[in-house]
Amino acid sequence: MNFWNSRFQDENYVYGTEPNAFLKDSQNKLQLSGDALSIAEGEGRNAVFLAKQGMYVTTWDYAESGLRKTKKLAEARDVVVKTELVDLNEASWKKDQWDEIVCIFGHFPKDLRQKTLLGVKEAVKPGGFFITEVYSIHQIPYKSGGPQDSELLYTPEEFLQTYSDWRIVHFFMGEVVRHEGNLHNGLSHVIQFIGQKR
Repeated sequence: MNFWNSRFQDENYVYGTEPNAFLKDSQNKLQLSGDALSIAEGEGRNAVFLAKQGMYVTTWDYAESGLRKTKKLAEARDVVVKTELVDLNEASWKKDQWDEIVCIFGHFPKDLRQKTLLGVKEAVKPGGFFITEVYSIHQIPYKSGGPQDSELLYTPEEFLQTYSDWRIVHFFMGEVVRHEGNLHNGLSHVIQFIGQKR
C-alpha cells in the first residue's frame, strides 16, 4: 500500500472537506466553466467544490482510498466527480483537453514535477487556465504542513520558466495562513500561480 493510500484510509478527511482558500478565491474571480482536471486531488475537497460551481470535473490520484472518499464527498454534496486512478509517472497528457487544471499541494520529486508541469502545459486548452498553490522551498521551518524534504518543494523559476509563454494572471510567493484539516495548519510559505494558455 502506498503512503497516500494508507494516509487516506481513515474515515476523517485529513485535509478537511472545504476547498483550498486560494482555489476558491480564484474560481470566484475567474468564473471558469467547462472541463476541469484536478491532479493529486487526494480526498476530493477541491474537485467537489469545482463541481458545485458547475464544472465537469475529473480527478487523478493514485490512492484508491482517496478516490473512494472523493466519491463519498461528491455524493454528500449532490454533485458528480469522475475519479481516475492515475500514477503521474505514467500519466497520459492529451493535447488541449482541459479548460482548467488544478494542483493544490501536489508535491513530487523534481523530475516528476517538471514532467507534470510540462504535461499540464500540453493538456490545457488554448485560453484555458492552470491554477496551483504549493509549498515553496522556504516552507520547512514553518512546521505547518507539507513535505519535510526540500527536494519535494517548489521554486518560483519552475513556474515562471515553464510557463513563460503563457499569460501570467497571478503569481505570488510568500506567507499565508492555512487551516485545512489536521495536517495544514498555521502560517505557511507558498507559491500561487494562475496561468492562461495563449
